[in-house]
Amino acid sequence: MKALILAAGYATRLYPLTKYYPKSLLTVKQRAIIDYIIDKLQVLDAVDEIIIVTNSKFISQFRKWLNSRIIGKRISLIDDLTKDNASRLGAIGDMDFVIRKKDLRDDLLVIGGDNLFEDELHGFLRFVETHKNNPVIGVHQLKDKAHASKYGVLKIDKKNKVIDFQEKPPRPQSRLVAMCLYCFPKGKLGLVRKYMRIKTRKKADAVGSYINWLSRKVDTFAYVFHGRWYDIGDHKFYAAAKDDF
Repeated sequence: MKALILAAGYATRLYPLTKYYPKSLLTVKQRAIIDYIIDKLQVLDAVDEIIIVTNSKFISQFRKWLNSRIIGKRISLIDDLTKDNASRLGAIGDMDFVIRKKDLRDDLLVIGGDNLFEDELHGFLRFVETHKNNPVIGVHQLKDKAHASKYGVLKIDKKNKVIDFQEKPPRPQSRLVAMCLYCFPKGKLGLVRKYMRIKTRKKADAVGSYINWLSRKVDTFAYVFHGRWYDIGDHKFYAAAKDDF
């Protein structure tokens, strides 16, 4: 299994902090956000390589960060060749870029580079193993349904199969939201390329749009995380993470 950390965005909602510095390298309790993600991945026997995709603007800062770390697993740092927010590939575009560039033929664990969560990933991978040929998404149950409108919202059945998915609905029907944490079986990676051929650039920037499309094509399952989770998308959530995590 390969693990892919998505860190090629330009985080305009966090300006000026991220105007010249990548969001994944912002610190929480004196450690970069990405360090916490690496910690979760290093202890997974199933993962034999960690791939970080970033952009031309920030790759030198990621190289400096990587050179200052001792990491037990093989790390690949990939430049998606974009230089600004206007030219960004988007989350799904970056997935497609990496899959093709690396010619990936393994199961793929994907994590957003701004994803700060408390739970370990062992339980998630055990769930993945029982749904070997199906995509699995990590989800979190919010306390307040009203806050769900900022995320991809889903409904699941008794077997945790996704039966409905809506990207940022104005009136959420559920408190379950996607965390930008996914596992895609190797046999389904080709669907990323298929999606890219038929969708607009805006849709390529939203993982939720892909999950909505994917869950209608193949059975997709959800694993519920119960620990604290911070999606660091703006100053408010970054401040909360620094205070509480």
